Amino acid sequence: MFNLETKRLKPETGLMPLPPDYHMHTPLCRHAEGEPVDYARRAVELGFTEIGFSDHSPMRRDDFDNWRMRNDQLDEYVAKVCCAQQEFPQLAIRLALEVDFLPGQEEWIRELAARHPWDYFIGSVHYVSDSWDIDNPAKLSQWKSRDPFEVWTAYFERLTLAAESGLFEIIGHADLPKKFGHRPTQNCTPLYEKFLDAAKRANCALDVNTAGLRKDCKEIYPSREMLALAFARGVPIAFGSDAHAPGEVGLNFAEAMALVRSVGYRECCRFTNRRREMIRF
Repeated sequence: MFNLETKRLKPETGLMPLPPDYHMHTPLCRHAEGEPVDYARRAVELGFTEIGFSDHSPMRRDDFDNWRMRNDQLDEYVAKVCCAQQEFPQLAIRLALEVDFLPGQEEWIRELAARHPWDYFIGSVHYVSDSWDIDNPAKLSQWKSRDPFEVWTAYFERLTLAAESGLFEIIGHADLPKKFGHRPTQNCTPLYEKFLDAAKRANCALDVNTAGLRKDCKEIYPSREMLALAFARGVPIAFGSDAHAPGEVGLNFAEAMALVRSVGYRECCRFTNRRREMIRF
């Protein structure tokens, strides 16, 4: 059983128990550094007792984009995570994927799910069309010709479909369009509410993702407003650093825990074999 009493944060972060860090990448996605053993070593140094690797899954076509593992690297990815599990037996290391949700790709996601004994899938929306991944710095100029509210609306329509699909345990960085600071002036609360209602019905958790603090938006994903709406609906949460280097493991978790506590959360998720358990933090 996960021991919540003995593993605590460093004194400078308030002596609060560390929840699992469930959002971490590997060099196979072509924009991260450090092997899984390096992330695991850092996690042990910080006092974690549980982490999860959730690198960007392959697409059916390897040329779909240039920021994910190839299809023929999936077994290699699993082997690298297994190596970390063997080297750090004191650390519970979960095997997962961050999977892009695009309408029409549901069967591919089911195929991926059948290939290995995953602990959880993070479902994320990066694309609001087949060609525009809104968080890609190489395509930042496309925002100049787009109305932010239209983009946020399209994004949340897809995010709601992702939640409704039943394919994911966690929904990743749920207000990603704010990454570069593009925010609508219109009220987005109805978009959040529709998505969160779908997440609740589908039993999906929200990824409380600290990477936003390292982006232009300088804010955790999702916002406090969305977290408050989620808590009111009973939508659970999981924590993630979205680490792309070992030094980012657990980064800003103190701020994330303080944020979710401020809206009422006292528990988060842990996953084993795609089954959820709630733990206090």
